[in-house]
Amino acid sequence: MTERLFSDDGDGDGARLPPPRFAYDRATWKEIAHLLANLPVSLVGFVYVVTVLLTGGVLALTVIGFPMLAGGLLGARQLGRLERARARKLLGVRVEEPSPLPRRSGFMPWLWMTLKDPVGWRTVLYEFIRLPWGVLTFTVTLISLFVLWPVLPFLARGLTSADRAMVRALLSPSDELERRIAELESDRGVVVDTAAADLRRIERDLHDGAQARLVNLAMGLGLAKEKLIEDPDAAATMVAEAHGEVKLALQELRDLARGIHPAVLTDRGLDAALSSVATRCTVPVKVTVDLVARPAAAIEGIAYFTVSELLQNISKHSGARAASVEVWRSADRLLVQVEDDGRGGARLADGTGMKGLADRLGAVDGLFALDSPVGGPTVVTAELPWRDRTEDQGAGSPP
Repeated sequence: MTERLFSDDGDGDGARLPPPRFAYDRATWKEIAHLLANLPVSLVGFVYVVTVLLTGGVLALTVIGFPMLAGGLLGARQLGRLERARARKLLGVRVEEPSPLPRRSGFMPWLWMTLKDPVGWRTVLYEFIRLPWGVLTFTVTLISLFVLWPVLPFLARGLTSADRAMVRALLSPSDELERRIAELESDRGVVVDTAAADLRRIERDLHDGAQARLVNLAMGLGLAKEKLIEDPDAAATMVAEAHGEVKLALQELRDLARGIHPAVLTDRGLDAALSSVATRCTVPVKVTVDLVARPAAAIEGIAYFTVSELLQNISKHSGARAASVEVWRSADRLLVQVEDDGRGGARLADGTGMKGLADRLGAVDGLFALDSPVGGPTVVTAELPWRDRTEDQGAGSPP
């Protein structure tokens, strides 16, 4: 009678046994190679960290002690990178690389940041405790190759499981904290760059627009004053021209103020402000704002300028015949969706300002999603964190 290779579980279906395989397969030889390499690698790492700690500790009373210790911690980061690469290659352990140290202007901020780097110190601890483990694994593996070779695959699996645990515990990044720090560093840079660019734009607009008109106005009024007695008609003509310049200057100042923060947004909220923006778009725009309450002024301003720039892009680049803007709240997020039936094909890196919008939204923990296949339609979804409007940010309060 033929022997069955599966066991019956009562319902007629059986759970087949795993297929047989050779004990010394490729994965096993990689584990053995890792265990044999533990001794020389851990010896190098131990000597390095002991030298760094002793040298830095002894020289801590001098001006070169702490910089030398900081340099040693940077080197420990590189040792950790090599160990992670070795674990990936030989043990199949996928450990993410930790975030790089953020750049600091000035020597002392860089020194302090490097000295308190948790990644460097965890690598120092890893290399410090690895030497006795390296001696043990090297000795056991080498002896087992000649004496206990039938059970070596099982020994290798057990020893490398401990190696995997140490790599994950000491050489993996502090996921949430380190990623959050890196995101905040990046977001702060985006905010600073955006603020600087906005200030340069305002300065340029004032210098090239309203300021130039006001200078011409002052010169015209000066000439009119000189001709007031000897040539009243010419003076009246100059005053009339100056009056026209005043109107143009006021209009430019209103446009500039609207670009900084529109009064209608402060007074009446997103519905009225977006409706006003939509009237300036070259295609018909349907605006739908479904909000019971107003968000915080900063979030409201970002949503407004996001829609404003997207509608400008539609006017300039899309070739659309119609567009729509929808704003609503979902749990603790404010969502904005702008859609047009234009030619599509928009990309974040095409220089249309969308990359800047994505960076600005990311700076406040927002999201920016672009769906624009060639031929259209284009749908842009922006997501912002919802923050309630405080009492001092009421609808009638100044920005």
